[in-house]
Amino acid sequence: MATLLESPVSPQLESEASFQLLFHQHPLPMWVVDATSLAFVAVNDAALKKYGYSREEFFQMTMDQIATPMEDAGEASDDLKHGASTAWQHKRKDGATLFVESTWHEIPFGGRDAVLVLTLDRTEQRRAERRNREQANLLNLASDAIIVRDLDNNVLFWNQGAERLYGWTTEEMIGTKTLETFVKERHYEAEIELLKIGFWIGQLNHQSKDGRTIIVNSRWTLVRDDDGNPKSVLVIDTDVTETKKLESQFLRAQRLEGIGTLASGIAHDLNNILSPILMSCGILRKEFEDEDTLKMLSIIEGSAERGAGIVKQVLTFARGVEGERVLLQLKHLVSELAKVMAQTFPRNIDIQTHFPPDLWIVMGDATQLHQVLLNLCVNARDAMPQGGSIRLGAENVDIDAHFASMNPGAQLGPHVVLRASDTGSGMSPETMEKIFDPFFTTKEVGKGTGLGLATVIGIVKSHGGFLTVQSELGVGTTFSVFLPASQEKKTGDTAKEEVPIERGNGELVLVVDDEPPIREALVRTLSANGYRAYTAEDGSDALALYFQRRAEIKLVITDLAMGQMDGVTLVRSLRKVDPKVRVIVSSGHMQKENVVILEGMGVKTFLDKPYTAEKLLRAVQKVLKQPEEEPEVVR
Repeated sequence: MATLLESPVSPQLESEASFQLLFHQHPLPMWVVDATSLAFVAVNDAALKKYGYSREEFFQMTMDQIATPMEDAGEASDDLKHGASTAWQHKRKDGATLFVESTWHEIPFGGRDAVLVLTLDRTEQRRAERRNREQANLLNLASDAIIVRDLDNNVLFWNQGAERLYGWTTEEMIGTKTLETFVKERHYEAEIELLKIGFWIGQLNHQSKDGRTIIVNSRWTLVRDDDGNPKSVLVIDTDVTETKKLESQFLRAQRLEGIGTLASGIAHDLNNILSPILMSCGILRKEFEDEDTLKMLSIIEGSAERGAGIVKQVLTFARGVEGERVLLQLKHLVSELAKVMAQTFPRNIDIQTHFPPDLWIVMGDATQLHQVLLNLCVNARDAMPQGGSIRLGAENVDIDAHFASMNPGAQLGPHVVLRASDTGSGMSPETMEKIFDPFFTTKEVGKGTGLGLATVIGIVKSHGGFLTVQSELGVGTTFSVFLPASQEKKTGDTAKEEVPIERGNGELVLVVDDEPPIREALVRTLSANGYRAYTAEDGSDALALYFQRRAEIKLVITDLAMGQMDGVTLVRSLRKVDPKVRVIVSSGHMQKENVVILEGMGVKTFLDKPYTAEKLLRAVQKVLKQPEEEPEVVR
């Protein structure tokens, strides 16, 4: 800038008149000041106009009354007499501040040593620079990544939002190419559209400094120079990685809801199919005595019960339906699962089991605990693609206060611990922090839902237990499931002997079901055991029949889900006709809200389809022996 401020007046002028002419006609403010006192001795017209003082007022002042060196002027003051250009802050008469650049030249003037001062107003430039700095600071406050790049993809501007999002500092990024850092691949179609219409908006996958994939909503704007030629590109990237994850989780949740709806719908149908099979096995056992036939009937019955268990497990997963809690010996569960794994897991995986002979029992749902162990073992299998060892075990432990304090959710007292250990790849501490989060998975897309361990922890907590994990990369992982031991085992309680099933005495039972095979199986089972039976295919028929035979009918067995009149409506109508009517309600999918309503109407006995002939007969015997009483609440 010194060349712009170079004085057009030579310090060696031959004629003072010529100097005065050029001095006063110069368009930039100029002064001549005494070299010693800095008093003004000459002022040109441009200075008078620019600063607002009269010539007489200037002559009463010194240079240091209007001029203050700028903070960034450095040490240039030592060279002022040699034409150096320095930054100053000047004050106008009205108090306004001017930012100027000045050159000082030593000249003889009127027989004294003087200094010629010429100034160039830089006020607007300084204000523009300040605005740019303020705008840059505002851009740094933005949460979005704001980037300016040239047409060759070299980074020209990189705000703090970009630093936070991608991990590279401004110093690292200025001048580097985007394709060598955070941009995974070049998007030619987007660049063509940008040059064609001046902007582009879309979603991109970028990469952070630490290698993470970042999903951004990216907005590009083409910046042009004064001649209208493309100059650079303004890029604003908004991080939507977590939003996309939430969207994905929501879609998965919707799919699970769909699975739950489907499972609820088919459970009733599947259980209706299995019910006559199970009841028929009980009837056929009384008609055949040869060993081969009885063995075949046992196989049929076992397969039907296994099918019913599968339906229940699907409902448990999809809708959280709770199964029956009974006393369980977990070593039987472990042994059964080990056999299944030995048959289905790859041959290069060794399955081992260990448990003490005096293992305590627990109160739990066998289907759910089987699911817990299966999920843990499937994860162990997947962690060992090249083979390895899975060790399943159980042991008795007493949880003391010290151990409970280190494990949230732990309760004092006796527990049974189920352990599943593998020699797989192990997990990092970062992964272990997330493994119980719903939808978190380290498996490839399509190979894992991220719900296995979330389901495990939910089941364990519902059983009053807790879970611990130990894992080391390259060594393996151990999951320990702690379940409260049953106090019945501790006190030596023995199981009550089952009451023998008695034959009926000709009592009339009204069977209500919309499935003909179930009605037939029920009638044959009841008839074979001393009861009489009438049938109705829906609630309307049943209500009409009960009106006619109410004095004879001792018990009504009704399905819950039927066409014209469902089980709840039928029971409510029967109660209005006869408040003391005895009812057993059966269903292939017993929903809690229906159970609550029916219990409020006095129903105490429910049969989950499919059920065996023995369960049916025990339920009939139990209800017929109950004393007649009116329900407290009728809904």
